[in-house]
Amino acid sequence: MNEKTIQILLTNDDSIHSPGLWAAAQALDLLGFVHIVAPRHQQTGTGHSMPNTSTGIIETMSLHVNGRDWPVYAVDGTPAQAVVHGIYEVIKSKPDLVVSGINYGENIGSSITVSGTVGAALEATSFGIPALAVSMQTKPEYHLSLSQDIDFSAAAYFTHKFARVMLNRKFPFDVDVLKVDVPAGASAETPWMITRQSRMKYYHPEMTQRNSFSEPGPVKYKPNYDPNNLEPDGDTYVLLVDKKVSVTPISIDMTSRTDFHQLRRLIEAMDD
Repeated sequence: MNEKTIQILLTNDDSIHSPGLWAAAQALDLLGFVHIVAPRHQQTGTGHSMPNTSTGIIETMSLHVNGRDWPVYAVDGTPAQAVVHGIYEVIKSKPDLVVSGINYGENIGSSITVSGTVGAALEATSFGIPALAVSMQTKPEYHLSLSQDIDFSAAAYFTHKFARVMLNRKFPFDVDVLKVDVPAGASAETPWMITRQSRMKYYHPEMTQRNSFSEPGPVKYKPNYDPNNLEPDGDTYVLLVDKKVSVTPISIDMTSRTDFHQLRRLIEAMDD
């Protein structure tokens, strides 16, 4: 396939032209061969979706980034679909690791499945492939911008750090994805913590003002949180209040951690 033993599939949800993607590519290049298969266009907020409107057309191109030519594959599809195309048509085998990011904007709280960054990682782990999803805290106005003003160097450092661990260590059962969120202004010396996914909503809907339902009314969003209501060990608190790197182990198993017998008794009680 190539001269490197370790095979890494890199994708994102901000498109093939994202500076965050390329910061990750440079960081991962030190660990193995990086196959870059990412959406052709912006796919923020597409989650783990597989819309049948995607054509699946793959544009093979060479991009000159950071003084080097990189072969890349731009997919007309979501990040999750890019992972599938990458495995079946580009690499034609399972890579050792899938990395999604580096995303413009933090992916924290109860709505992380909205994230295309996290969605790509979830798709990868459904194939039994270890997956890393990395996001950088930015102001909302930067989320769709592909701005060159964002410094991804710290996020790239942590991308390399955790990717290296995932390639060299077998994680415990049920740790399918590592979700890493890096605070704005972070450096390589910024502490990191293992966190839980917060149950609190972080991105709240912001409705478009309109005079009738026939007018366009896209749902926008804005961050909103009360530090006093956040779990101290949650991703939102650690990132926004402690200003540390949040490292959240994610399971693909979304089953509620409840007592099944107690739940059954509760349901059956309705028949009495």
